[in-house]
Amino acid sequence: MKRVVIATRRSRLALWQAGHVKQRLEALHAGLAVELLPLSTRGDEILDRRLDQAGGKGLFVKELENALAERRADLAVHSMKDVPADLPPGFILAAIMAREDPRDAFVSNNHENIHEMKPGSVVGTSSLRRAAQIAQRHPDLQMKLLRGNVETRLAKLDRGDYDAIILAVAGLVRLGLAARIRSRLDVDDSLPAPGQGALGIECLDGRDDVAALLEPLNDPETARCVEAERGVSRALGGSCAVPLGAYAEALGTGLRLRALVASPDGGRIARADCRGADPAAVASEAVAELRRHGAGEILSTLGT
Repeated sequence: MKRVVIATRRSRLALWQAGHVKQRLEALHAGLAVELLPLSTRGDEILDRRLDQAGGKGLFVKELENALAERRADLAVHSMKDVPADLPPGFILAAIMAREDPRDAFVSNNHENIHEMKPGSVVGTSSLRRAAQIAQRHPDLQMKLLRGNVETRLAKLDRGDYDAIILAVAGLVRLGLAARIRSRLDVDDSLPAPGQGALGIECLDGRDDVAALLEPLNDPETARCVEAERGVSRALGGSCAVPLGAYAEALGTGLRLRALVASPDGGRIARADCRGADPAAVASEAVAELRRHGAGEILSTLGT
C-alpha cells in the first residue's frame, strides 16, 4: 500500500491520536502516505444528555465505521473505552497500542485532591462509573453532568460551573495538559473503564493489507489486558447505561483483573479481583464473582 486514510473524530484529542498513528505508520513503512479523514460523530454533537440517554458508546464510532464500509477510509483510530464490547459484523480491531496511564484524574483550581473538598462541592463527570464510585466514597459531594471535549470541560471548570471535574489521565497527558491534573485517583478508589488509556485501530475484516501495516503497532500485553476487561463488559451488557469498571494488569505471564458493577448512586457495588493466564477465562471468573456479590440484582434495577 502506498496511501492510507485514517477516519477520526474531529476533537483535538481524537486528531492527536490519529496523528500519532499516522506518524508511527509513516516511520515504520517508508514511502507510505497517510491522510486523516476528520468526521463529526453523534457522540460529539449531543452535549445536553448522558451518553446512555442518547444512544451509548456506538455514537462515537458509527460514522467512522461507515467511512470504512464505504472505503472512504482504510482504518479508524479509537479510544478503546469508547468502543462497544461487540463490533458490528465485518469489522475487527487490528491493533491495540501500548496503554497510557489508565487512571482517572482529579482536576480542580481550588483543591489538591477529592478528599479535602467540602460537603456540597460540585464534581463534574459524564460517566456513571465515575459518579457511582465517588458517590460511594464521598456521599456529601454533589455530582453534576459534564459533557463536551476535554477543552470544553476544562473551560466549564474555569468559569466556576464546577468545583472539580474528573477526566481520564491519558487524554490530558496526550494533549499536553498534564499540569492541570491535581491528583491521580488510585484504581481502588476509581476503577477505570474497560480499555481506558489504550488506543485501538479498527479496519474491515479481510483487509489483510491494512492488518499487515498495523501489526507492528499492536502491543500484546495491552491487548491481553484490554481483552480481559472487554470480556467483563461483554458478558454484563456493558454500556454507558451500566456503571461498570474493569482493569487488568500483567503479572508475569498472567493477569490480575479487577472489576465492579455499581448502582448509579453508589449505594450498591459488586467487586471482583481475579488472577489467571487466559484473558477470556479470567474475565469469566470475574463475571461469576461479580454475580455472586450481587451484580445481577444491581443490573436488574438498571433494566439490563
